Amino acid sequence: QVQLQESGPGLVKPSQTLSLTCTVSGGSITTNYYYWSWIRQPPGKGLEWIGYIAYSGSTYYSPSLKSRTSISRDTSKNQFTLQLSSVTPEDTAVYYCAKDMKNWGQGTQVTVPS
Repeated sequence: QVQLQESGPGLVKPSQTLSLTCTVSGGSITTNYYYWSWIRQPPGKGLEWIGYIAYSGSTYYSPSLKSRTSISRDTSKNQFTLQLSSVTPEDTAVYYCAKDMKNWGQGTQVTVPS
């Protein structure tokens, strides 16, 4: 059973870059046909998909966040990382990582103060 765990700072200052890491256990991020996503949920709102990095290393981002988003991976550590630049208070959310949108981490709260 694949397990995912998000980690990173819970507080990010406005205009800075948010950086979160998802550590995967029980399976390899390079296994064929797996897609590793980042998703967030702002307070009182629905889920918003941010982007994914595929088993091949290719990436795809939500058009609305593409200009500020980068997802990368470290295969030696079996981790993938989200970077979201120029954050504002609107980026305050619980951030999740997921495999194929089926296996999810527990989520991590990130707050950008106003």
